[in-house]
Amino acid sequence: MEPEVETETETAIRVLLVDDHEMVRIGLAAVLDTEDGIEVIGEAGSGEEGIRLAQEYKPDVVLMDLVMEGMDGIEATRQVLKINPECKVIVLTSYLDDEKMYPVIEAGAFSYLLKTSRANEVADAIRAAARGQSVLESQVASKMMNRFRQPQAAAPLHEELTDREMDVLRLVAQGKSNQDIADELIIGIKTVKFHVTNLLAKLGVDDRTQAAIYAYKNGLAE
Repeated sequence: MEPEVETETETAIRVLLVDDHEMVRIGLAAVLDTEDGIEVIGEAGSGEEGIRLAQEYKPDVVLMDLVMEGMDGIEATRQVLKINPECKVIVLTSYLDDEKMYPVIEAGAFSYLLKTSRANEVADAIRAAARGQSVLESQVASKMMNRFRQPQAAAPLHEELTDREMDVLRLVAQGKSNQDIADELIIGIKTVKFHVTNLLAKLGVDDRTQAAIYAYKNGLAE
């Protein structure tokens, strides 16, 4: 008697399509259903429906359009991941503008593809996502690299001030004396001097006059 041969069955990657164009969904479903190891388990024509189906079906991967009537793909991505943090959202869109690209990535999108991608590229991105590997359209990757290369603007110096130091700076800019500031804020004059010393150091200025100029330049004197 011959021993039984055990066979391993690989679980298919469960994919949900979210796009408000029916023909796009039909085309994607038809193509992906021919791919080994990928199963389209549902289609949604809006962001709201996508969230509902994501909660019901628990997909491994969601192919998400960005621009849809009603809820857009950015908010839908955020809500889908709130429901199922393990899900991988792949954006599939025609748009490359910063106003849509960066917010959806910040919302948690795992990969970003354009609708000009070939069918096998979309399928490969789905398989990569299931393995925990992101795929970015080359133009997207380039834009992101350029963004990170740009020097970040330094935060305004006054953001380092405490609320009380801001109060003191505002009164200094109004020409108030230490005693006037103490009376208005109902604090001791030594405390006022302490705050003035601190805010001068944080603003990198030498005296009250320069602090007042800084306050006026930055709209802090009112």
